[in-house]
Amino acid sequence: MACATRSTPGCATPSTDRGTIVSADEDGSQGSNRGRRERLSRIRLVGFAGAVGLALGVFGTLVVATTGADGRGASTLVFSLGALAFGFALLGWSGSVAAGRSIEATQAHLDTDTGWTESGSRRAMARIGGFGAGVMVGASVTTLLV
Repeated sequence: MACATRSTPGCATPSTDRGTIVSADEDGSQGSNRGRRERLSRIRLVGFAGAVGLALGVFGTLVVATTGADGRGASTLVFSLGALAFGFALLGWSGSVAAGRSIEATQAHLDTDTGWTESGSRRAMARIGGFGAGVMVGASVTTLLV
């Protein structure tokens, strides 16, 4: 929604933050701080899952390699499992975006109160996707070492 005038409800006098026009929120705080916190939260969510996936990818490749498989076969197996998780997350995330509001409306209409939300589903799929990507990177890096 664009602000036609400063007196339009929800619109405030624009202020500048490093040359970018930012409007104040209803409580008078700058929206850029909230956006920055949300962005850091998302990076932290995916980054932590990716780091766990990276460690598990390295560990999994080494474990499979020590059980008798050659290094390339172990890397292929672990990479494939990471790609499976990444693909599942990508499909689940897009499904959440496409049908999330409909699912929430259906749950409200049926009064099921399961606690499922579109944003929660997207966060979960982002976490699984970060994990899968980390596993793929870990398996790839370990291939160079094994």
